[in-house]
Amino acid sequence: MGRNALVTGGTRGIGAAIARSLKDAGHRVAVTYQSNDDAAEELRRETGILPFKWDVADYDACQAGLARVVEAMGGPVEILVNNAGITRDATLHKMKPAEWQQVIATNLTSCFNMSQLVIAAMREKGFGRIINISSINGQKGQLGQTNYAAAKAGMLGFTKALALETAARGITVNAVAPGYIATEMVAAVAPETLAKIVAQIPLGRLGQPEEIARIVQFLAADDASIITGATITANGGHYMQ
Repeated sequence: MGRNALVTGGTRGIGAAIARSLKDAGHRVAVTYQSNDDAAEELRRETGILPFKWDVADYDACQAGLARVVEAMGGPVEILVNNAGITRDATLHKMKPAEWQQVIATNLTSCFNMSQLVIAAMREKGFGRIINISSINGQKGQLGQTNYAAAKAGMLGFTKALALETAARGITVNAVAPGYIATEMVAAVAPETLAKIVAQIPLGRLGQPEEIARIVQFLAADDASIITGATITANGGHYMQ
C-alpha cells in the first residue's frame, strides 16, 4: 500500500536514491532541500517527486514547509526519512563556533524538528516510520569531525529513545549508518585520502547510494514492523559493532 513519504535533503546523493527507491515501491514521495534549485528541478522532471525548499534546522520553517507538503500530498506524512546533513570539517582547536552550531543544527536538531512535527499524526493513525540516516563516523569517530560525529552519534540515541516512546502506537524508529558512499560529498575528499579509506574497507570499494536506499525501503515497509530502535550498519565491514 502506497504511503506518504518525505525525505529531507532528498535531491542529491543518498537522499535522492532513497526518494527514488520509495517511489519505486509505490509510495507518494516529497523531498526537502535548502539551496540547489537545479538538482531539485532535475529530480522533479525525471521522477515527478515533489521538491520543497526550506531549512530543516529552522523549526518554524519546518512547520510551514510540512503544511505545504501535507496539502500537496493530500494527507499527513507516514514515512519520514531524516537524511539532511552537512559537513564543516576542522580539528577542534581550529573549529569556529558557527561550524559546530551549523552542523549540529542541520544534522541533529533537524531530526527533532521534523519528527516532532509528524509524530502527532502518526500516533493518531497508529502507523509511522521514522528512519534516521546517521554515519559510520557517528559510531567510530573521525579526525576533524567532532561536530559531525557528535551529531550523527546523537541521532542514534535519538532513534533509540523515540523508538521506546512510539512502539505502542505502531510507529517504528530506526537508523541507518552508512560507511563511505560514492556521493558528491565523498568525491570531494582528496584522492590520496580516499584511497587510504578504501584500503581499510574489507569489501574493497565504496558503497552505492542505491544500496542504502534499499535498506530504507525495507525499513519503511509494513513488513518491517518488528524492527524498531535498531541501527543498520552498511559500511562494507569498515566498522563492526
